[in-house]
Amino acid sequence: MFARMVKLTKIYTRGGDGGETSLGDGSRRAKFDIRVAAYGTVDEANSVIGLVRLHTEGELDRLLSRIQNDLFDLGADLCTPEDGRKAEGALRIAEAQVDRLEAEIDAHNEPLADLTSFVLPGGSPAAAYLHLARTVVRRAERETIALAGAEQVNPAAIKYLNRLSDLLFVLSRHCNDGGKADVLWVPGANRS
Repeated sequence: MFARMVKLTKIYTRGGDGGETSLGDGSRRAKFDIRVAAYGTVDEANSVIGLVRLHTEGELDRLLSRIQNDLFDLGADLCTPEDGRKAEGALRIAEAQVDRLEAEIDAHNEPLADLTSFVLPGGSPAAAYLHLARTVVRRAERETIALAGAEQVNPAAIKYLNRLSDLLFVLSRHCNDGGKADVLWVPGANRS
């Protein structure tokens, strides 16, 4: 249904030289517009997941590949206003994508030991990059919620970002020897 061929013959268009960019419906917005910031941060999160994948293989790498594809879907969703000229038929995040993330969270969290403290970002390279991806996804979520305060946004897009940050946290523990190599916060450890 959404199979669209993308053909890029020219990388630069000079269309953004005046500080504006085109949305998915062809309308123009300032590059600092909250909608542009939201889908730009989704793109940033996708790039960080690309860094994670330098340190993964097998099923985890395939899972992250699926997430990267979903993040392009999410970017397409956010760059096409729900009330815009081409809103009908636009690619949108679906509840099934949110459900899949929830299933992945449950499956990867089940074998992990219960937490006794907050986890500091770090451990293995994959875990450290997953923490970075998680924080970028949280920023994308905040920006998307701010956008939703001003314009209509697909509710599943917000849910997707929320669940994705949870999944990335769980996967970081998975990559830290199932949580055994997590770096735990020790409250007040350096006060004296």
